[in-house]
Amino acid sequence: MENNTPLNFSEIVKQIKQFVASIFDISRDSDKTNTIDDIKAGIYMKGAAAWVLIFSILIASVGLNTSSTAVVIGAMLISPLMGPILGIGLSLGINNIDLLKKALNNFAVMVILSLLTSFLFFSIPIFQNETQELIARTFPDVRDVIIALSGGLSLIIAISQRNKLFNAIAGVAIATALMPPLCTAGYGLATGKWNFFGGALFLFSINTIFIASATFVVVRFLKFPYEEYANSKRRKLLSRAISLTALAILIPSVYMFYQLYKRSDFDQKVDTLIEELKSEKGVLILDVKKDYSKRQINFAVIGKSLSKNEVKEFEQKMSQLGYANCEFKVFQDNGSIETMTKMKDIEQSFLSNQQLLVKKDADLLDKDRQIFDLKNQLTTKKATIMSFEQIAKEMKALDTNIEEVSYAEKLVTNFSKVDTIPTFEIKWNTKVGAKTKSETAQKLENWLKTKLKVKKMEVKVD
Repeated sequence: MENNTPLNFSEIVKQIKQFVASIFDISRDSDKTNTIDDIKAGIYMKGAAAWVLIFSILIASVGLNTSSTAVVIGAMLISPLMGPILGIGLSLGINNIDLLKKALNNFAVMVILSLLTSFLFFSIPIFQNETQELIARTFPDVRDVIIALSGGLSLIIAISQRNKLFNAIAGVAIATALMPPLCTAGYGLATGKWNFFGGALFLFSINTIFIASATFVVVRFLKFPYEEYANSKRRKLLSRAISLTALAILIPSVYMFYQLYKRSDFDQKVDTLIEELKSEKGVLILDVKKDYSKRQINFAVIGKSLSKNEVKEFEQKMSQLGYANCEFKVFQDNGSIETMTKMKDIEQSFLSNQQLLVKKDADLLDKDRQIFDLKNQLTTKKATIMSFEQIAKEMKALDTNIEEVSYAEKLVTNFSKVDTIPTFEIKWNTKVGAKTKSETAQKLENWLKTKLKVKKMEVKVD
């Protein structure tokens, strides 16, 4: 006979809890013994694993050099980078000091082999061009922390089950992207670009720390058995050492997450205020540079110039958003753009008056004179648009190693026509190398062409 007694509220809640628990329960199908054996077997960077690592690093380096995402993904799928990192997290979770030593030793071998391989590849001059794939691995933010932590949790959960989720394991290898940062760090070493080396190693450290932390957390959540030691004093001592090591990893992880979150929040708020400034003031803003650590914001303005009060208003908004004492550097042309706008207005007025007021010769002559004067003014200022002194100051602001700037107009002829080419000559600090001078001169030349709106421009190095 069926029981048709209606369920009370507490029984309904109990059944809902049981249903939700059954969905999210990962302990029921966990296989602790085989998981420990699998992770232990995967930490060694020797023999076939070492060769696979070297070749996968070469493939990834080629992919980064050619900006081929598909090639980089393929390299990540075959690389054995995850083994020692999982070994570190597992050893901390089960208090196995011997496994921790082996994992750390193999982790060091893995990093050295990876850096050496990518260093040798990028030491070849034809492979030293900067690509977007390389640049993308030098600026980690809070989203990289979320990816690393989520990837680490997904990976240890996937391999701890009796029926291992191989799709999840492959997906984590791609998402966490341990290999591209190591290749980028090798590129930075080979080319002497330390911002690439430092930024890439920082991203690799983020991935390593949070994958190891996620492994530790899941291993303890699933209650993996602690390593047994015959000597109880030794067991307690090792347990404390392991616990301190785990804290030494977890505490910097939290701090790192907070710092990256604040930097991402700072960048986002600056971008929002820049967009507001564009729409409200009707100006074009270029070359925005943000430095959270120094609280500096630099940008160039084209169009209507910003007053000191408008810049101060921007600073106040940043202060209200939680970032006080920000330093602003605004590079702007105070005259030429307004002059061009005024000239266009006068020309339109001139055409209209010419059609409507044919008999007013005096007015027409006056307008003609104004247009002629303004055109002469712009022609004279074509090579500079703004004063030479202002341009020199801006060049100095862009590169503090510049000690002297000179300007001249060079006459060039091919015997059929004569061209006048604006030419800047720059004298740098003696500590600046020839390669850096050449690269900086090219950047300044492109910047001057854009700023001065000229097609021909030369920047010479002393």
